[in-house]
Amino acid sequence: MRRLYKFESLKLTRFAAAMLALVALGANGQVIEPRTYTNAPVGLNFLVTGYNFIGGGVGTDPALPIEDTKVEIHSTFFAYARSLDFFGKSAKFDVVQPLSWASGSATVTDQFRDREIFGPADTRFRFAVNFFGAPALSMKDFANYRQDTVIGASVEVTAPSGQYNEDKLLNIGNNRWSIRPEIGISKNLGPFILELAGSVQFYTANDDFLSSRVREQDPVYSLQGHLIYSFGNGIWFAVDGTFYTGGQTIVDGVRRGGKLENSRAGVTLSLPVNRHNSVKLFFNTGVSVRTGSDFNAVGINWQYRFGGNIH
Repeated sequence: MRRLYKFESLKLTRFAAAMLALVALGANGQVIEPRTYTNAPVGLNFLVTGYNFIGGGVGTDPALPIEDTKVEIHSTFFAYARSLDFFGKSAKFDVVQPLSWASGSATVTDQFRDREIFGPADTRFRFAVNFFGAPALSMKDFANYRQDTVIGASVEVTAPSGQYNEDKLLNIGNNRWSIRPEIGISKNLGPFILELAGSVQFYTANDDFLSSRVREQDPVYSLQGHLIYSFGNGIWFAVDGTFYTGGQTIVDGVRRGGKLENSRAGVTLSLPVNRHNSVKLFFNTGVSVRTGSDFNAVGINWQYRFGGNIH
């Protein structure tokens, strides 16, 4: 009987640690990103790097004896983006490779557990196109462009390239593919720009979850909005908000816990350094968390742009 208890306790510990990683790193994917559907001259290249921090509590299956879950994720990333001409419409392709250090802790059956791990996270690819109100323009023609209403769409694919080991208690990679189609609208209101975007994220199954279990997840539906004020000279400030729901977890065909139902709010500030470089700072936090993760996120990103006949 004692050996059976130890075995069940070990399984719960592994499940708790895995949930810490999967839920927290899944929360990392709930990106609040203003100016996704603004126009840009064709042929511009962007190199971006930065530091992001996520920290806070994590929701787990309420049927399990898991309490006081906490996660901290320190991430740097390297990204490349290019603006394109897509059949006369402005478009953009980008790829992001994060590198993360994660630590998590939880109380499982009255025992404190903690884990740390460092390595590459899952690679993300995205293609976006503005199919109304944002034609593909050269740098010269772009000087006369004035935004009114822009409608666009994007598709983001996340590959299972991050560090993952089914026998480890904490993983950075999620060992599954995901795809996130999105549609957005951006409206010019004088010095302000109002943006709204809705998306749904689909996931493939993780067949190597905790000793060959199968972990599936329902789609996550999200809506985000931004009110952006331009100060001129490349300086802008945004008030951001998002709401997402869905995403209930299924392990070996059994549904665990409830669906996500969270809302978040934050701010973003972009400051130019010179013609080629700019810095972006952001902060967001949970406003209403019924089910899921309640965390704070803060970061600073550096962007270098070249090409497009920039002088």
